[in-house]
Amino acid sequence: MDEIYEKPEIDANPELKVLSPEDSRDRIHVPKGYKVELVASEPMIAEPIAFAWDGNGRMYVAQMNTYMQDADATDENEPWSKVMLLDDTDGDGVMDKSSVFLDSLVLPRIILPLDDRVIIGETYNRNLYSYRDTNGDGVADEKILLLEDTVRDNRNLEHQDANLLWSIDNWMYVSNKPFRYKFEGDKIIRDTLSSPLPGQYGLTQDEVGRLFFSRAGAEVPALGFQQHPKYGPMELKGKYEESFMEPWPIVGNPDAQGGSKRMRPEDNTLNRFTGVSGQEVYLGDKMPGAYGDLFIPEPVGRLIRRAKVNHVDGKIVLENKYEQTEFLASTDPLFRPVFTATGPDGSLYIADMYRGIIQEGTWVGKGSYLRGIVDERGYDKFYQRGRIYRVYQEEMSLGEKPRLLEKSSKELINYLGHPNGWWRMNAQKLLVIKNDQYVVQTLKDIVLGNENFLRKLFNPKLNYGIERLHALWTLDGMHAADKEILLEAMKDEDYRVRVAAIRISEPYLESGDPDILKALDELKTDEHPEVLQQLVLSARQDNDVTQEMVRYISDNHAENEVLRLTTAENLNPSFDELEALKEKHKLKGEGAIQITNGYKIFQDFCSACHGADGKGKDQLAPSLVGSPRVQGDVITTTKILLHGLTGPVDGKTYNGPMAPVAQYNNEEISDILSYIRAELNSSGTVWRGVVGNVREAYKDRSEYWTIKELEENPGLPGDTKKSS
Repeated sequence: MDEIYEKPEIDANPELKVLSPEDSRDRIHVPKGYKVELVASEPMIAEPIAFAWDGNGRMYVAQMNTYMQDADATDENEPWSKVMLLDDTDGDGVMDKSSVFLDSLVLPRIILPLDDRVIIGETYNRNLYSYRDTNGDGVADEKILLLEDTVRDNRNLEHQDANLLWSIDNWMYVSNKPFRYKFEGDKIIRDTLSSPLPGQYGLTQDEVGRLFFSRAGAEVPALGFQQHPKYGPMELKGKYEESFMEPWPIVGNPDAQGGSKRMRPEDNTLNRFTGVSGQEVYLGDKMPGAYGDLFIPEPVGRLIRRAKVNHVDGKIVLENKYEQTEFLASTDPLFRPVFTATGPDGSLYIADMYRGIIQEGTWVGKGSYLRGIVDERGYDKFYQRGRIYRVYQEEMSLGEKPRLLEKSSKELINYLGHPNGWWRMNAQKLLVIKNDQYVVQTLKDIVLGNENFLRKLFNPKLNYGIERLHALWTLDGMHAADKEILLEAMKDEDYRVRVAAIRISEPYLESGDPDILKALDELKTDEHPEVLQQLVLSARQDNDVTQEMVRYISDNHAENEVLRLTTAENLNPSFDELEALKEKHKLKGEGAIQITNGYKIFQDFCSACHGADGKGKDQLAPSLVGSPRVQGDVITTTKILLHGLTGPVDGKTYNGPMAPVAQYNNEEISDILSYIRAELNSSGTVWRGVVGNVREAYKDRSEYWTIKELEENPGLPGDTKKSS
């Protein structure tokens, strides 16, 4: 399809006014040949942050009804949010029936349908519950605790777990924290990963389960995709084409958090991604040329980037599909795309919060650049609206409405090769949940390629390679992927199946099974770099066979960047940093615990801006190593952590203020300070009572600190000397 984009004239200073859903839709620009349709809008929905469909195509919409209802985030944490249940009863693609499925929620951020149950998770609450409507009135009347975790998450709501995703490996992943989850026997089990997941708000997967994260706070539109996070992080230079980080809005963005440095002077348009969230690898069948592309909403820029996901010798490189334009952009300044997903009908769905303020209150504090813009232009006047759209190619007819919840396991198998990935993943999920062992042999026959001729004749659209992939992972989810089926799958003509077979075989590898070891050793000459990468990742077992495999791949693929780095990590495993910290500071007693606890929080939260090594990131945050404030008065650094910092630091201006971390308790803040002082600056640890004293002394303060003010007001009010 010839994709011609007619870019409108840019309005550098747009008027803020509410447009009807239809008028706002008309101001959304997409390439020629694509169609944008309205699916739902206010009053049916308000403040939509995410949505998902159950197996029968009913849409659950998570609403943050208390999010930034004014510039001070008044009542933001009150339990007034909802999950709506929407349905299209007449088949025209527009939602015409709605009910409040669940109310009295605090900022819901996780929504994952299982079968007729839905997992819903709230901000600050680490417990996971399933909810069910048992009498068909569209309202949840059953609540069951699936995972109990009573520790409250006190981080800023923008930095908490979100976007629970059922991945192709039957584990459920969230956007951050070092955990993944599995639904087993009507309970959730939790597994601890070696490193925290790297995202913020937004998580998606491609057809083989490669995960794509984003991190708005660090202005990173996509990360974590070079290798599966089960094996730890890998970020490579050159993962974006040269101009990828530069967005192309069609309306001025004066409300960019970074101020003028984040805007093009000629038209006030955003010059770098900043508010990225809710991304989706499109796996539908109604935009054929876009299958496998990554769609990244940028609500500050009022646009959605379409990124081509290029596989270059095993390395993933993202590229903007268009030259200095975007797949979708609006001239309506209240258009706020925050979430995307592939729908059951094969189109791409978009959640538009349709509001003024899109940044959480921590970054709109009094004295900040954003607060000035909000007050001047009235961004705080627009809230409690929301729209959901879908996009597809004009010549395509939309797919049928699913009825998967009514299908038997035998019937569900027919959808494992469906051209729309939504059907494949939901069929697999339901098969795993049902766990009907009588279909195991049928699944094995699919993996072995024993397709009936008539089946192929009457199912010409089935992707048989991807069907074998889903059948294999379904067997694994049903605990039925035995050694014999894995040995055959390792010989599959489709590299995606071979990669999956290697991953699934890891328990056999760990036990030293000779047949699996032999089969894996034979794969060291495989021609596909992603097979070799997975072989190296799975071979992180200290035995002669796996080490020889890794050395062989290393010696024969020294020119391949991904394989060179992956094999080097296997052959020269890095010393565990956390264990090194414990050893280094073991004589410090309680201080050692503070330092290691602080390290965990720092890596999970602070490193996004200050860097994993604490040496800062250009335009984002200054170095903490050698900082006179970190090395000096403890009260000064405590003030900054509790109330944030704005303005120049040591003569340099950064992209927006440093957000306060007052949501952490006194012990946690003292641990962070102890880490950055003792480990990064060879200074002392910090007593938690100091944090409590500072918090109490400035409990009525709502403004950020500036360096000048801190220098003019050292210590606490009434102090005659500094504290250390």
